Amino acid sequence: MKGKEVVCPKCGAVIRRYVNPAPTVDIIIEVESETEEKGFVLILRKNPPVAWALPGGFVDYGETLEEAAVREAKEETGLEVEDISQFHTYSDPERDPRQHTISTVFTVRAKGRPRPGDDAECTGVFTEKNLPLPLAFDHEKILRDYFATRKKQ
Repeated sequence: MKGKEVVCPKCGAVIRRYVNPAPTVDIIIEVESETEEKGFVLILRKNPPVAWALPGGFVDYGETLEEAAVREAKEETGLEVEDISQFHTYSDPERDPRQHTISTVFTVRAKGRPRPGDDAECTGVFTEKNLPLPLAFDHEKILRDYFATRKKQ
């Protein structure tokens, strides 16, 4: 177990402070584009790492993963989502350069036009054929897994 020992300033006792991965969610939002082609929403991040990414973010204390996914989708794209389904969890300690995160990815459906909000500079609807590479974090791997799963169905 990784942790850091600190000394209590009042009693002098040695206390181990544990360092844990942060829970996050990423959302694959399936929509129809303006040309009626089905695709998924990506956001261009405002904050480092600045790149195209799946909408998502950190889970708030007291929030379920599903609640976090619905909230993050709304905050970053303005879309109300439905048909939420857990896709996969990604836990590579190197997946996020800022810190160790564990992301549970959800697939959802939405109607309407995404618009940037919160941490998004802009939004776009993409397909497997027009991915704006490179993507932030491990989102290219997530989407490749998603495409492979969809082809099997």
